[in-house]
Amino acid sequence: MVFEWDPEKAAANLRKHKVSFAEAASVFLDPLALTFLDPDHSDEEDREITIGPSSKRRILFVSHCERGDRIRIISA
Repeated sequence: MVFEWDPEKAAANLRKHKVSFAEAASVFLDPLALTFLDPDHSDEEDREITIGPSSKRRILFVSHCERGDRIRIISA
């Protein structure tokens, strides 16, 4: 999997939630992580929410979308 994110959004997320987007990306490595569609938060693209444990053993709620062959992390 290839991940991408906006660096400014990632910095703001780290300040606000104390979660780096690199840690958020680790949630996708867990085969038991759950992914749901999130139609309420974007009219422009299909957004999803994935919930699962991170590499730091924290349960994270990760908002993301697919852009081609990449997963773009929006918030965590």
